[in-house]
Amino acid sequence: MTGAREHGFPDIRTGNGYDVHRLEDGDGVTLCGVFIAHDRRLSGHSDADVALHALTDALLGTCGAGDIGDHFPPSDPQWRGAASELFLRHAVRLVGEAGGRVLNADVSLIAEAPRIGPHRAAMRARLSEMLGIAFERCSVKATTNERLGFIGRGEGIAAFATASVLYGGGNG
Repeated sequence: MTGAREHGFPDIRTGNGYDVHRLEDGDGVTLCGVFIAHDRRLSGHSDADVALHALTDALLGTCGAGDIGDHFPPSDPQWRGAASELFLRHAVRLVGEAGGRVLNADVSLIAEAPRIGPHRAAMRARLSEMLGIAFERCSVKATTNERLGFIGRGEGIAAFATASVLYGGGNG
């Protein structure tokens, strides 16, 4: 099979990621690297930022580098309480080492609360900084689960993420 580059097509790869964490009593959640005051917190081995975990997996998927658990196993005590920014920056570094450049990131949060809208711009700005791409190349969306299932009952928050990466150079 001939490669896409041999036919003049750019090597643009898309990765997807998903994560979910349980909510428990607390003082706030961190989503896309932004702390939001709330009467609950996300439970997890690290800071449980579902958005950054999903985006980390999406980026790792573009270069066949496994998933977040391969690089940061929850059984390893050194990651207890770690900021998920470390995981995302690691994935960005691996993408770069594989010859890739992040083109865009799109994160969808599924939660009944807290409200995401008031924090969307700050979240996009943090993603822009962590990924090293322009603000307009970062998207954060949110929806509820219409009070259905564990998310609808306020028991957890989930995130889906998609990332596009250009490999092999180019002006993309």
